[in-house]
Amino acid sequence: MAGNPSDPAHIPSHWRRVLPGIAPQYPERVEVGVMQRRRLFPLALGLVLTLAMVPGLFAQGAGPASCGTIGPINNNDTIVLRGNVNPLAQPQADYGFADPARPMDRIILTLKMSPSRQAALDRLLVEQQDPASPQYHHWLSPEEFGRRFGPSEADLATITRWLQSQGFTIDEVAKGRLWINFSGSVAEVESAFHTEIHRYYVGGVMHHANATDPSIPKALSGVVAGIVSLDDFPRQAMNVGFQKLSPQDAAAVYAKYGKIAPQWSGTANGTAGVYTSPIDWATIYDANASYSTNGTGTGVTIGIVGRTNPGTTNWATFRSILGLPVNTPTIIVNGTNPGDLGAAEDGEADLDAEWSGGVAPGATVKFVASASTSSTDGVDLSAQYIVNNNLADVMSTSFGSCESAMGSAENTFYNNLWAQAASQGITACVSTGDSGPAGCASGSDTSGSGQSGVNGLASTPYDVAVGATELSNSSSYWNASGAATGYIPETPWNESGTVSGGSGLWATSSGASSTYAKPSWQSAPGVPSASHRYLPDVCLDGSDMFFGNYGMLVYTQGAMATTGGTSAASPSFAGLMALVVQKYGRQGNANTKLYQLGTAQYNGTGPAVFHDITSGNNNVPGLTGFTAATGWDEVTGLGTVDVNALVNNWNGTSTTYSISGTVSGAATSGVTMTLSGAASATTTTASGGTYSFAGLANGTYTVTPSKSGYTFSPASASETVNGANITGVNFTATAVVSTYSISGTITLNGAGLSGVTVTAGSATATTSSSGAYTLSGLVNGT
Repeated sequence: MAGNPSDPAHIPSHWRRVLPGIAPQYPERVEVGVMQRRRLFPLALGLVLTLAMVPGLFAQGAGPASCGTIGPINNNDTIVLRGNVNPLAQPQADYGFADPARPMDRIILTLKMSPSRQAALDRLLVEQQDPASPQYHHWLSPEEFGRRFGPSEADLATITRWLQSQGFTIDEVAKGRLWINFSGSVAEVESAFHTEIHRYYVGGVMHHANATDPSIPKALSGVVAGIVSLDDFPRQAMNVGFQKLSPQDAAAVYAKYGKIAPQWSGTANGTAGVYTSPIDWATIYDANASYSTNGTGTGVTIGIVGRTNPGTTNWATFRSILGLPVNTPTIIVNGTNPGDLGAAEDGEADLDAEWSGGVAPGATVKFVASASTSSTDGVDLSAQYIVNNNLADVMSTSFGSCESAMGSAENTFYNNLWAQAASQGITACVSTGDSGPAGCASGSDTSGSGQSGVNGLASTPYDVAVGATELSNSSSYWNASGAATGYIPETPWNESGTVSGGSGLWATSSGASSTYAKPSWQSAPGVPSASHRYLPDVCLDGSDMFFGNYGMLVYTQGAMATTGGTSAASPSFAGLMALVVQKYGRQGNANTKLYQLGTAQYNGTGPAVFHDITSGNNNVPGLTGFTAATGWDEVTGLGTVDVNALVNNWNGTSTTYSISGTVSGAATSGVTMTLSGAASATTTTASGGTYSFAGLANGTYTVTPSKSGYTFSPASASETVNGANITGVNFTATAVVSTYSISGTITLNGAGLSGVTVTAGSATATTSSSGAYTLSGLVNGT
């Protein structure tokens, strides 16, 4: 190799990782600009597609074929899909063209809904959470979702035929009709999508990525949102790493649960203290009372998103040490077996499987392992597998990417996927991240300056975004054997360089989405009035042992270890939701109920189901974060939970109601709806003009719409909630039309001439005695 290239200084360190399963290469560096040279491939001109539809594309039970919206496809008449180059694909790391024969497998083409179908989905998701609606908890199958909200069969057939005509193999078409997986080579990708696949040497690893934004035929642009990714830069696992316990500490942990520890080799880390297990978690968060009366999750399935296959031995051992019932999670290999990818990847898998099943010991945990490819992260493939196969009642994803760096197609993919999950009754739980307000950086970075943002996998309106807290560092909350004795006060998890003993940016991530507007359900005391989706929704313990706090136990690589971060909080919340589902059935997007309960509690009208975190922050070096406060706050959300109170009060005991309606006319989406009176809140209308204020106590409220450039009829509406939801509070928007006037004087022989009728368009005036006239109410024109 000519020399060891240095990484761009601004590249976050969490991207400087080897993608498991992709072998690094070390070629001579070739300085090449994106447009310096291109391979030439023949393009079909004005191609009229006549290939046969993919056999078995539409499974039994699909609705009747409908007319397509895609016209004749001309491969030379294209549209560029902007914002779809990975920010790590930098010129200074460019090593030139990739091998044209290199496989690019399981590429995800994400599709989009028509505006009318998106509006219909938005309405359904509100109705599925409204006990007064006939659609309440009427969950869809993936096939039904596709028939109602996906593109037509004709359009799907056209797209698949076009992909085949470009040399691609169709791997799978989503039952929900919002994505197509296909495979080909670098050469076929470059030809079909008018881009270039280059090699990029980043962090000592040779990666592959598209150097320019891809393009698609313009005829497809009404249905195709884009390609989720054309690179092998991996998504970040949201944990702080894994530290093996010293032999002394391991022996103490075993003794705590009445076991004798095996003798392990290794260097003791010198840390002594208390380690938290799911047994302690159940004590801290009052789950034991719920276990005895409501169950432990029996009959409920939790799906875990993964990209390695670590085997199940560690999981069975973890449960055995803690004395949990024999109920080892199972592994589903989705496509090519990724194999065991080693310590870092296995640690995340072990944490997710062990803690979700530890919190809900009776639940069935299914871990989906999908191999990453040169174009697609296994995380995306596992997430789509769970939803596409309606595999689980609850699912957890402990990975993420910076929302603003993901690109339009990636954001659309996860927005659609979690919306479909919600419509099927699946509760999607996603970690918010481990770098405080610097969501576009890594926890191991030294400064968050210029890296503000949120995790795009967690920021959609359709998932529960789970942040992390840390337990109070006091021995008074633990007994002599190291077991928790009850609830332990919490603060936002922050072990960054801004606190004593901390380093890097390690802190719970939170903030406002730059992509999504505030959902109608995100209303509670403390939620900002600005129209953004805010993270997190809830928090749970994510303490780790690195800086003296109580680390969370995980059995990985054949040994007991400690870890922390939001990766611990998300699977824990998934386990908690399994307890809810056992008692009440599937819940879909649980945020509707969580915010109703939070609103009632913090307004003083409902039971205390949340532990309100009121002190601490997630400031990190180089970037000021957010401070905990009473009620909802932008660092811990609604707070952590009292499991027994939450489960028992989930249905029926919270005396809260909703006001909803629709804005029609000249403006529908993006209208700011302001609630005043007995409570204050704001939300924005969805694409179909719908809005809803949930979690309202009895009282009188005023709803006022506003949007620049429009007037509304009525200007506001006053409603009194008295033991029932109020629907049909509707408004009509009218565009404000600017008007102008023309004035002058008509004279005859120098004297004003009165009584002359002057007309311009629809305006008419009569001259005065002095001959003057004014034509009013005129719009632009001649």
